[in-house]
Amino acid sequence: MSTAGQKGISYRTSCTGKALETVNSHQDDAEIVMFGANLFVSQAESANEILFAKLPIRTGERHLIAEDDVHSAAVAYATIRLPHQRVWATLEYKKIRYRYVECDPYKKPKELLDLNPKGLVPALKLPNGRSLAESTVIMEYLEEAYSPPNAPEGQHALILPPLSDPYGRARARLEADKINRALVPAFYRFLQAQETAKQIQFGKEFLDELENFAKAMDLEGPFFSGKELGFVDIMIAPWAFRVTNVLKHYRGFELPPTKGRYQKWADAVFSHPAFVATCSTEDLYIDSYARYAENRPGTSQVADAINSGRGLP
Repeated sequence: MSTAGQKGISYRTSCTGKALETVNSHQDDAEIVMFGANLFVSQAESANEILFAKLPIRTGERHLIAEDDVHSAAVAYATIRLPHQRVWATLEYKKIRYRYVECDPYKKPKELLDLNPKGLVPALKLPNGRSLAESTVIMEYLEEAYSPPNAPEGQHALILPPLSDPYGRARARLEADKINRALVPAFYRFLQAQETAKQIQFGKEFLDELENFAKAMDLEGPFFSGKELGFVDIMIAPWAFRVTNVLKHYRGFELPPTKGRYQKWADAVFSHPAFVATCSTEDLYIDSYARYAENRPGTSQVADAINSGRGLP
């Protein structure tokens, strides 16, 4: 659904496809409540032009969820930023019961700002006023809280090797750090570049990062560390998936046909039910990344950081 706002600006107020099905199937009370945002800008020239959209749930209509309706022990906030999909896929893969609620990333609620003054998401609100931020931290929290010894053996899938394999856990964290520090910024530099020469340069740099990622994979796979989806796969999957739609559409980027191991990995991850459940239809991604592809001012804190050469927030 699209909403007309100030100066005829329109924007989508809900996700689409399998992601919308997942949202609609997670409306019952649960231990965790995930506050996400599926507000995707299609015509606005700056974030300041976007009117406050109330929270869409089942029908896409705009409305607020009353505070009294939230009875869960934990609250997770998220928005369009891709780390949101990391947390969402983790919840799905580990089969953790949660309730999904949406919020407007351009009009951040006071409750979120009280948790995180910068308003960065995802953020996790825990019982007794405790909170967590940063997707990597939240993923590790969910893994530890819903894995032995804090949960019964076999009740939830593992995204990290067991505690008995400290080297394997450390290696997964190392690869995740490389993704955050090198591959993700390379993605945005390529997408935001406006000059042809810069697009060629940054496109090559991004391809180099994908090749480095593929070289570090388990030889057999199909996933990064072997036969099961894991921490590293979920960390990179949102950006890798947007290679197939956003980068293809805006930069004509396609992987060479020789990328066999990477393609085997991508086929396995992009078809995994836990990831599919968090994905919208291709048209929504293309609409929502137009601002990045044109490098419009005020697109996001991520875009501003890339333009200024700073580390990502």
